[in-house]
Amino acid sequence: MLTQTADSPADEVELAALIRDCHDSGQPLRIAGGGTRLDRADGAASLLATRKISGIVAYEPGELTLIARAGTPLAEIEQALAAEGQALAFEPMDHRVLLGTNGTPTIGGMVAANVSGPRRVQAGACRDHLLGVRFVDGRGRVLKNGGRVMKNVTGMDLGKLLCGSYGTLGVLTEVAMKTLPVAEAQQTLGFADVTAAQAVRIFSASLATPFEVSGAAFHAGTAWLRIEGLASQVAYRRERLTAQFSEHRIDITDDQGSRALWRDLRDVRHFAGSNEALWRVLVKPTDAPAIVAALEALGGRTSLDWGGGLIWYCGNAGASAIRKAAMGGVATLLRGGPSPDGPRFAPEAAGVARLSAALRRTFDPAGILNPGLMDS
Repeated sequence: MLTQTADSPADEVELAALIRDCHDSGQPLRIAGGGTRLDRADGAASLLATRKISGIVAYEPGELTLIARAGTPLAEIEQALAAEGQALAFEPMDHRVLLGTNGTPTIGGMVAANVSGPRRVQAGACRDHLLGVRFVDGRGRVLKNGGRVMKNVTGMDLGKLLCGSYGTLGVLTEVAMKTLPVAEAQQTLGFADVTAAQAVRIFSASLATPFEVSGAAFHAGTAWLRIEGLASQVAYRRERLTAQFSEHRIDITDDQGSRALWRDLRDVRHFAGSNEALWRVLVKPTDAPAIVAALEALGGRTSLDWGGGLIWYCGNAGASAIRKAAMGGVATLLRGGPSPDGPRFAPEAAGVARLSAALRRTFDPAGILNPGLMDS
């Protein structure tokens, strides 16, 4: 049986046995990977960490696939990929500085939270690169779904369900990911002294071109577009985009400076170190300017990523006011503790809530996996 403080099983077999015991006794569990997340846990829940279920199981650079146990540090994954000139194309953020937490980001935690960075506008989200999973459900059963190649088949894709479920459907033990080569070169075009509305127009126009913009972000009056590829391709795309937006003053940031800039934008370092709450608001890019204006009218600061589809809001307005300002967007509190007038996660529509509850009953009938997390 788990201790009340923490337990870290050594492997999948031990994990399954622990969860079966908890299912039988009704003992709730707070699931943790590398301990980097801020959350409000059930006071009666025991901490179950997966950090010992670690290690790269298989990496085939020629096949662009990697399989790793869930507790494997993300830094270890990135180091192995970098040695072969590859990376996780969706650019997962490291949120420790932003949230003021320690711990070690893990590949399982990344999948459980569907962590996706600026390149999402071109490459897609974490779930789009997930090939397969192994996990233990709330009954203690070991389940597997997917494999080492992308498939288009009918039926339930459990990997997609697990990705972004925050451990409420099962505890990941192994994930298979698609990898991609790192671009030879990159540059960033910076548009100074623009508004959020102007930035979104720039994003919309540039992302509609054939020039493969891989990042589109805005903060404090500057919009940025990233272009990547072979050095000759990057030079050509820069010239074409500069000509397309000739009415703007454009500053060019070359390769190394561009990489550093996008690491900071990926990790939202411009809002790190603040005592204010931090919200992630997912919106339609066309709605972003109006939502930014509404949020800033509440006090606080905003920035944009994903071509305007993601708004970061740093401020202390209440949850109800923020969700009203979001105009139908999905607002999630990441830092600052739950607001007194609303939950951290956005309430689901009635139909979606019924489906979510049915899935949790199927995979965790005793309700022991991160109980109440999505309602807190």
